[in-house]
Amino acid sequence: MKPARPKRARQRAAAKAHVPNLSDADVKTIQERIGYSFKDRDLLVRALTHPSAVASADSVRLSNQRLEFLGDRVLNLTIAERLIERRKTESEGDLAPRLNRFVRKGACAEAVRHFGLQDYIILSDGEVASGGRDRESTLGDACEAMIGAIYQDGGLSAARKFIERGWAQQFESAPVETRDPKTLLQEWAQGQGLPLPKYSVVSRSGPDHAPVYEIEVQVAPHGEATATGSSKRDAERNAAALLLNTLTGTQ
Repeated sequence: MKPARPKRARQRAAAKAHVPNLSDADVKTIQERIGYSFKDRDLLVRALTHPSAVASADSVRLSNQRLEFLGDRVLNLTIAERLIERRKTESEGDLAPRLNRFVRKGACAEAVRHFGLQDYIILSDGEVASGGRDRESTLGDACEAMIGAIYQDGGLSAARKFIERGWAQQFESAPVETRDPKTLLQEWAQGQGLPLPKYSVVSRSGPDHAPVYEIEVQVAPHGEATATGSSKRDAERNAAALLLNTLTGTQ
């Protein structure tokens, strides 16, 4: 009879058995699609590991949350540099809404779909059943985490190349007018001699890793609108666009 392994060794083995992973074939396909080969395979796996797929105690170590935090900063820097280089006559007020358009969760989710990575995100069975693989916030978080992983593995130049490829279609289709709906609604209200738009949180639902905010905006006494988003900022923008369309029919 084999001697029983010490308790700590058994715990390590059990933990190892639940570490998320991807097959060699999946890793090869992902790297071909994104045009980058990782030196550290674990970074790639972690970038695609949703918090729901690991125990809460292992979330910091194994999920993509920390990489998402890093990737968000790298994305903002890269897009800001691109705008500075290509929009040489525009002011900060013009550049800011263009930046917001390219770094929001929806833009990141679109990049994930461009690369066809949504099927490789590692989710819990419950998250899959609830539609997590199509959820904008889930895809957006994975994209930001992938940027962070590439940055850590290959540096800023490699991360820039990923962003340029992933956002190429969005860069091409970006309209000339990209001003933020909140700014446009505020300017409309001021032009009408009305109070500034007032935003309020109606509700917040969903788990911490995939929240849904419902925001109401009012321009008294002309109307109000309510919309949802995966962040307060996105919900406010959606509500402002909806109310602006109601008031002017132009947004």
